[in-house]
Amino acid sequence: MRKIRLALIGAGARGKDIYGEYALNNPHEVQFIAVADPDMEKRELFAKKHNLSPDRCYNDWRELIECPETFDAIIIATQDKLHYEPTIASLEKGYNVLLEKPMSISPNECLAMTKKAQQVGKTLTICHVLRYTPFYTKLKELIDSSVIGNIMSVQHIEKVGYWHHAHSFVRGNWRNSKESSPMILQKCCHDMDILRWLLNKKCVRLSSFGNLSFFTPENAPLGHTAKCTDGCTSENTCPFSALKIYVGKTGWPANVVSQNTNSEAILEALRSGPYGRCVYACDNNVVDHQVVNMEFEGGTTVALTMSAFTSDISRTTHFMGTNGEIYCDMLNNSIKILNFTTGEIQTIIIPAQDGHSGGDWGLMRSFIRQLTTDGNVQGLTSAFESMDSHFMAFAAEKSRLDNKVIIMNDFINGYIS
Repeated sequence: MRKIRLALIGAGARGKDIYGEYALNNPHEVQFIAVADPDMEKRELFAKKHNLSPDRCYNDWRELIECPETFDAIIIATQDKLHYEPTIASLEKGYNVLLEKPMSISPNECLAMTKKAQQVGKTLTICHVLRYTPFYTKLKELIDSSVIGNIMSVQHIEKVGYWHHAHSFVRGNWRNSKESSPMILQKCCHDMDILRWLLNKKCVRLSSFGNLSFFTPENAPLGHTAKCTDGCTSENTCPFSALKIYVGKTGWPANVVSQNTNSEAILEALRSGPYGRCVYACDNNVVDHQVVNMEFEGGTTVALTMSAFTSDISRTTHFMGTNGEIYCDMLNNSIKILNFTTGEIQTIIIPAQDGHSGGDWGLMRSFIRQLTTDGNVQGLTSAFESMDSHFMAFAAEKSRLDNKVIIMNDFINGYIS
């Protein structure tokens, strides 16, 4: 198998720590030969790890795309609203693309990227990594075998985790939909996609409710300060304290706050940067809890709940079928099947894996297979395949804001026509 040559646009946590680490651990399969990122520290750290010379490191993605080097593919792991231009330009240059989710914050841009990939005959794969996990692969096999008959109802919970929500969606990059994307798109397009894939049905209509209720100035405790490092009198009892979340920790998310994760470096970053802010004094506007009620083809009903207020960072799903039930707990890698006819209960434990339960590297392996077979082996998450779940997320946000039920065909046709 020939070695795949990749370029990276966006050397942040996903680009550096997921796709970059895969290459370092599988040097016989793939290597990065160029990187673009406007942050010099991130760019140089990636270059050092991958032994890239300065002439292969770019401040601007446009310079990378126009460079004399040739690649088998470009991985785009920039912020959500910065996906469209480099994706279109890469496809037009004849490159295959692996694109972080969500594809874009705009339905029109999602459509344009999908059409462009089809027009130029190149692979555009979206990073819906859950489809590549052993956990959901096994669950898909069980559902397709009709082990519990016809699925009538589904309850799915996206447990964001209280400290994760504080990090990413109150203090962090995805706190404000004007700068990134709505919560239901950024966080839950994973959930929309996995439900769509598992059920193998289209969503017919949906409604959604939710708001930002807790992480607001009105809920700040007495004696709070703008920064957790400024002597807040409630810091010791606050579960969202930046000192508790980051100081003394290594790896993610501490390494997002500072590349150097020793305590002094973290403290200095908290004093000077956004991650030290009081969670009640940020410019966040995304919801901290939301529900989406969906009807799929054939009458199957699905209730999706997303909540910041959980101790776990995980997903649980309950499938209710005509001949049984399936209870799924992604955190504990367990799938429990209850059969109505026999009363038998079977529990399947999937071996635990890091990186979205093995999905991150499963995605990379699949993408490399597509490239080494010149597209003869297809992946699970092409842009065309991902369009449904993106439009479900866009529709859910419109429903929430407009307080109405959305008919999916009408909603999609409004963009296609």
